[in-house]
Amino acid sequence: MQTLRQRAAAGPVGLRPTSKPVLGLARPVRAVSVRAQKQQEEQPDAQRRQFLSSVLGAAAALVPAAAAVAADDAAGVASSRMSYSRFLEYLDMGRVKKVDLYENGTIAIVEAVSPELGNRVQRVRVQLPGTSAELLNKMREKKVDFAAHSNTEDGGSVFVNLLGNLAFPLLLVGGLFLLSRRSGGAGMGGPGGNNPMAFGKSKARFQMEPNTGVTFADVAGVDEAKQDFMEIVEFLKRPERFTAVGARIPKGCLLVGPPGTGKTLLAKAIAGEAGVPFFSISGSEFVEMFVGVGASRVRDLFKKAKENAPCLVFVDEIDAVGRSRGTGIGGGNDEREQTLNQLLTEMDGFEGNTGIIVIAATNRADILDPALLRPGRFDRQVSVDVPDQKGRLEILKVHARNKKLDGEVELQEVAMRTPGFSGADLSNLLNESAILAGRRGLTAVRNKEIDDAVDRIVAGMEGKPLTDGKAKQLVAYHEVGHAICGTLTPGHDPVQKVTLIPRGQARGLTWFIPGEDPSLISKHQIFARIVGALGGRAAEEVIFGDAEVTSGASSDLQQVTSMARQMVINYGMSDIGPWSLLDPSAQSGDMIMRMMARNSMSENLQRKIDEAVKSLSVQAYDVALKQISDNREAIDRIVEVLMEKETISGNDFRAMLSKYTTIPEENLQAVVEEATPVMAAAFEETH
Repeated sequence: MQTLRQRAAAGPVGLRPTSKPVLGLARPVRAVSVRAQKQQEEQPDAQRRQFLSSVLGAAAALVPAAAAVAADDAAGVASSRMSYSRFLEYLDMGRVKKVDLYENGTIAIVEAVSPELGNRVQRVRVQLPGTSAELLNKMREKKVDFAAHSNTEDGGSVFVNLLGNLAFPLLLVGGLFLLSRRSGGAGMGGPGGNNPMAFGKSKARFQMEPNTGVTFADVAGVDEAKQDFMEIVEFLKRPERFTAVGARIPKGCLLVGPPGTGKTLLAKAIAGEAGVPFFSISGSEFVEMFVGVGASRVRDLFKKAKENAPCLVFVDEIDAVGRSRGTGIGGGNDEREQTLNQLLTEMDGFEGNTGIIVIAATNRADILDPALLRPGRFDRQVSVDVPDQKGRLEILKVHARNKKLDGEVELQEVAMRTPGFSGADLSNLLNESAILAGRRGLTAVRNKEIDDAVDRIVAGMEGKPLTDGKAKQLVAYHEVGHAICGTLTPGHDPVQKVTLIPRGQARGLTWFIPGEDPSLISKHQIFARIVGALGGRAAEEVIFGDAEVTSGASSDLQQVTSMARQMVINYGMSDIGPWSLLDPSAQSGDMIMRMMARNSMSENLQRKIDEAVKSLSVQAYDVALKQISDNREAIDRIVEVLMEKETISGNDFRAMLSKYTTIPEENLQAVVEEATPVMAAAFEETH
């Protein structure tokens, strides 16, 4: 027996509740490799060190001279600087007259009309993230005169000549350095290692506004979170409205919620709405096996962000780098902690990060370091939960834009069928429905395809029907036992359907309609669910005898034990007393803390807990046995119909049962036919 529960809505009893290619900011690193001639195999170490020292000394004397010449030449190019975001603003307003691009498009000398100088033409220097087709097209639209140059100014030829003179010693030093690294293997991971000069560079992707392709109109079902971010966007667009009353822009915002609820989509929408530069990176990209690389990448990321302020920095899965310090095991944890320390400093250190808003997403907020969560770093924590019925309807409307639905399909009904589904689940549901329609040769998606897609997502693919008459009869009694006990126990979820069609590892399924809000549940409701879960085993014992009970109830028994233990330990619903016996450390993300919490109870208390759990389970099983025994005639008749039709709807089941017994009034509430189950009792095939 297996109990399938709603995957997204985590209730108190354990119910689970386009972009175009982006523009990288990092400058391309030109790698020059030279094969060094073979030296004598047994060259003395002292001679090798002396040779390297002389070469490095000569290079150290020549490189500053070349750098000084280059600096002098560059000094005459432009004396003032302009941020990249200001340059884009001037470009949109048509104030840019001429653009000269240098150093592979990373430096621009701009001639622009400055209103601060009485609309005179000002010559400024702009640090670019690199040239892109989008930027070039925009300059063409604004009829800007632009050209690319191979060096800075007239003095560039002198710089090139100096580089030519330094080429041989630089290549020699580089070749010897790589050879020594490869031969020693230290810090490079052996032959074929990555370029060491690129380790400290940030892997953040850079995007301008049109590249996200997402706005708030594409985000649905998370109205509260969207409202918070619309304020941030408004702050970026019209800061004077807030600064006039002394408000300051939030430095950071943390998105917290289960997977698939739209956290990353929200971040993309912010970038699309705000119209400011947008950096995106995953938390795992900060950390490497080499010490110091993560901290260097953090510094490089915020350096680029400051050059393009005001801007947004989005860190996805920040728990990969923001886990609480001191909880790891082994020396590898030191590198992650160094990265986290650097991130804390950049977000709200001595220098600050004026004009940079950091947005992060995680589904493990409980394991994040407290220093990362404090105001001044993440001023706001926005919860992005599984949507309610209204939110699911809005999400379905968004994802149904490119789907051809039959006229009989009502998205309102689909929203009512899918409590606990996240935005990603709903998107997958409509996609699976469209796939089924195409497979069946249909031109539109019907309710049948949507219903089959729900069953497939929740319970798995449809299997072959049972052919063994005895096994089919046993499964039928088992599933009807679940339905009988669930329907006759006050407070239980109504039956949605009973089926003998196998799905996944389950030979049969009994589906129950969930409540919309599983966060509040009473003691008698939990007890009713325990009775319903034990109905299958009770039916096997009453119909076939104690010696013929099967292993099909294994998953049911696990669910029963879990719910009973939560009643005792979490909710104080037992004779032990009305208090929680759960150590907060037991829910910690740290394995060591959980192990310590597990051993914190005394043997006497653990024995009382086990006795209370057993008592609840026995009481529920006695209720299930009595209900099966008292309704034997109804069970036999319903089993006959089920074996013939293989599926009985919830309404048909209640209609047949009401002819033999009285169904509790609270269990006769109006239900939506073909609704998604919060719990499906299934006879699991064991191998």
